[in-house]
Amino acid sequence: MGRRRRWRDGRGQLIVRKRSGERVITVPLEISVSYRARTKGLLGRETIDGAMLLSPASGVHTFGMSMPIDVAYLDRRLTVVAVHTMRPGRLGRPRLRARHVLEAEAGAMARWALRTGMRVEVGQGVRETDEVRDDATGRSAGRATAAETRGCREGDRDGNGQPS
Repeated sequence: MGRRRRWRDGRGQLIVRKRSGERVITVPLEISVSYRARTKGLLGRETIDGAMLLSPASGVHTFGMSMPIDVAYLDRRLTVVAVHTMRPGRLGRPRLRARHVLEAEAGAMARWALRTGMRVEVGQGVRETDEVRDDATGRSAGRATAAETRGCREGDRDGNGQPS
């Protein structure tokens, strides 16, 4: 038996590599492992910056959501089992081999060229100085703030980074 992954709720990075190893895309990631965080997921949000990892999970729904999302089902080795786009108000079929679910804005996974059979990597603990980059283009995808690295909720801070 392999070593079990132990993640915590918070921020991290999703690393998507092409099979050839040439192109690497690094995406901001929200990690949701507690029951409360997984239950809330993307509910009530208008957009998502990057992606959200739900673990453990083998299926999702989009009831109460206002936007379509891309969903990737991952097995225990973080290999993509299936990728689908779901409109709001839908119930996704659970995948038997899936242990984790990755959610992103509709169209994002196509931009990342994420396909069935690919493996992704998860890095937890983005520091305040870490800049998230799309390594294929070299452009910045944004910075993680101190509040994000501490796992603060989105509504805990106003637009100036001050406690609300």
